[in-house]
Amino acid sequence: MPQVSLNLELTAPYEWSPLVKFFSARIIPGVDHVVGSSYSRTISMGRGTGSLTITPTAKALSAQVHINGSINEGLISKKLRLLANTDAPIGKGNKHLARDKLLAPLLRKRPGLRVPGVWDPFELGVRAILGQQVSVAGATTLAGRIALKFGKTIKTKSPQLTHLFPTAESLAEANLSGMGLTTRRAATITGFAKAVCAARSLLDSSKPLDDFVAGLVSLNGFGPWTAHYMAMRLGYSDAFPASDLGVRKALAMAPEKDVLRIAESWRPYRASAAMHLWASLGD
Repeated sequence: MPQVSLNLELTAPYEWSPLVKFFSARIIPGVDHVVGSSYSRTISMGRGTGSLTITPTAKALSAQVHINGSINEGLISKKLRLLANTDAPIGKGNKHLARDKLLAPLLRKRPGLRVPGVWDPFELGVRAILGQQVSVAGATTLAGRIALKFGKTIKTKSPQLTHLFPTAESLAEANLSGMGLTTRRAATITGFAKAVCAARSLLDSSKPLDDFVAGLVSLNGFGPWTAHYMAMRLGYSDAFPASDLGVRKALAMAPEKDVLRIAESWRPYRASAAMHLWASLGD
């Protein structure tokens, strides 16, 4: 199986360990895996399938990629940088957010904290739907059931990596009964899959934030929380799930309208602010 090694240069400050912790809590059995500080997952590119592993070094992230087909290093590097969020404007963002008395001490504690990225936008959407009003552990269990039943089985060098996450085409007509989903949630997933099949531009993260959010909330079962959470993970620096319970807890359970008012001065880096608020809940 062809292999390529890539190094992703990092701009300080950068903290990989919080990302690994985030990914580890959301591991989909068969699809991705964490061992120590290394993150691995299955991937597909064109007709090729395989896996990748990201491991931190002193000043970079080292990625080992194995695919049973041609390897597009440029595309892989771009997707890896999104996954690891290496290109976030961390310096400008920290400087701006540090002006806020609430956020300043959080930034000093975690200056290199970044929003976790994603490898596959469709996978992210399904996970976001599963995470609506459900614990992280519960959503992970449901995602694993769906992946193992509807995801393509592949061979990799790791016994933990056995399946690709299902494609939009495979879930558009899937019978999700028996997965532990409510009828409404199952319909939201299949509806989302059909929408993506009909218009791939739905998940195009190059469009303005408001347009991206509007496209998602037009779908049944999608609200601002889901759309903004997905936007955060896809690199929108100003995405902000104002109704999120964790964000509200960090702000003394302020009502959503007050959360939006407080966060207005954090623009255009509200996604980073949300990450720091979530992280502060564990302090």
